[in-house]
Amino acid sequence: MNGDPMSAASRDAIGSAQAAGFVHVSPITAWEIATLCARGRLVLTRAPATWFAALVIQPGVALAPMPPDVLIASATLPGMPPRNPADRIITATARAYGHTIVTRDSILIAYGEARYIDVIAC
Repeated sequence: MNGDPMSAASRDAIGSAQAAGFVHVSPITAWEIATLCARGRLVLTRAPATWFAALVIQPGVALAPMPPDVLIASATLPGMPPRNPADRIITATARAYGHTIVTRDSILIAYGEARYIDVIAC
């Protein structure tokens, strides 16, 4: 975070998915980015709204759907899912659509290691 380098595996996965047009970003990520900035845990070179808008217009990147059934599924995830509501929504989205999550979040990584989601540590 804040300029830390990403792992080669995460860069490769994102690059391959982007080239195939399959990078999906959860809409809740916009809220997460703004919250991290507001709390001083993330520093961006531009406003969170501008940063997020620039992200989702990149070639091969699109907003993931967030229909009610995904939101409902986020409340009943199996095993020991993350407690953070945004992470639960991201997890439910990944499970619903077969997406892989690229993250530094140790709780999501552990959830992936338990085989509930596909995850790549960055």
